[in-house]
Amino acid sequence: MAFPRYDSYRDAGVEWLGKIPSDWSLETIRAVTQLKSEKGQPDLQVLSVYREYGIIPKDSRDDNHNATSLDTAGYKVVSEGDLVVNKMKAWQGSMGVSEHTGIVSPAYITCKVNAKRVFPKFLHYLLRSQPYIGIYNALSYGVRVGQWDMHYEDFKHIPLPLPDRLSQERIANFLDQKTAEIDEAIAKKQRLIELLKEQKAILINQAVTKGLNPDVPMRDSGVEWIGEVPAHWEVKRLSFLAKLLQTGPFGSQLHQEEYIYGGIPIINPSQLANGIIIPDMETSVSEKTAERLSRHKTKVGDIIFARRGEMGRCGLTRLGQEGFICGTGSILFRPNELADSGFLNAALSCDFIKNNLEFVSVGATMDNLNTAILSKISVPVPPKTEQNRIVESVMLIEQEFSRIFSVQQQAIARLDEFRQVTISDTVTGKIKI
Repeated sequence: MAFPRYDSYRDAGVEWLGKIPSDWSLETIRAVTQLKSEKGQPDLQVLSVYREYGIIPKDSRDDNHNATSLDTAGYKVVSEGDLVVNKMKAWQGSMGVSEHTGIVSPAYITCKVNAKRVFPKFLHYLLRSQPYIGIYNALSYGVRVGQWDMHYEDFKHIPLPLPDRLSQERIANFLDQKTAEIDEAIAKKQRLIELLKEQKAILINQAVTKGLNPDVPMRDSGVEWIGEVPAHWEVKRLSFLAKLLQTGPFGSQLHQEEYIYGGIPIINPSQLANGIIIPDMETSVSEKTAERLSRHKTKVGDIIFARRGEMGRCGLTRLGQEGFICGTGSILFRPNELADSGFLNAALSCDFIKNNLEFVSVGATMDNLNTAILSKISVPVPPKTEQNRIVESVMLIEQEFSRIFSVQQQAIARLDEFRQVTISDTVTGKIKI
């Protein structure tokens, strides 16, 4: 859909803003807001500042792991319509005008918005638009990216192109509707991806527990959560399939201060996803430290298990990943000649294994896995040649679904880009609605 432009434009006098509609004014943040630092209301709900969602109640989501202080009397009070800025993450767009009353960290910038001069939701969209995020980036300082800080003295001078207040309200209402439509389209794509993931899991589960021949005679495996398996298959505990099964180094053997950037990767649970090892260059050690921990070095074909947190998370050591170090939170499993490592990795990544591991894991506050528990897990074991054929089939399934996922994710990226461009062009006057 093509939108019209305004009748005439003038130079904003600010390079990154370019031209703005001739009848729009140019104000600063300081001109339409007032810095506030009200405290002393610890009973109000705690609010969080999200890049994606703006200002929302902290307890409305379970992915915010920042601890709330035991004493919130020093937290800043936020009223509906106030501007809140996480100055440490402003460069990511972590700010917004709140639709809630509550309290936020005393480290945040809080401002009362002059609602007579600026429509709060318009300001919300404007300050979170892409051109402004680029400016926050330029105004943020620090040694490490995660610790960048933007000072209010710089923030308050940022210019704002403003139409009359009635037009601001009309633009905000338009963007509410338009972004809701785009968000729903994105949500449909994401739901489709989840359904496809379920379908993929079913196909892989079928291959590793029932084989590739639907007409083969079946028998009861003797393991409730495996069910029937082909009659010529065996069912074995992992202990009978292991050449090596050991936990990573104890905490006393590997300390946080020994981590370096760009060294030999340490494989902790966070580096395991969907049967794949994804090394993190910030979680690595020097060659000297790696040599000291040589008994924990991986070989091609080794499977690394997460031993805490999400049960069943594992990854196969592939070519180019040999010599990595199995981390403190992980278990190293080296299959013997009875099992193909690719087959075992596929089987051990299946939901029926994950569910069983969650059932037998130990831990009061977090599930924990150990070698004794893992060694007792039973898996179906076809003949070696059949394992190889199943691995090839699983690889084809993975490749086909990866292609489908890529198409859907590209569509989501295009929708998200359209969302950002629509917001930016509308609030800066590049298009007229």
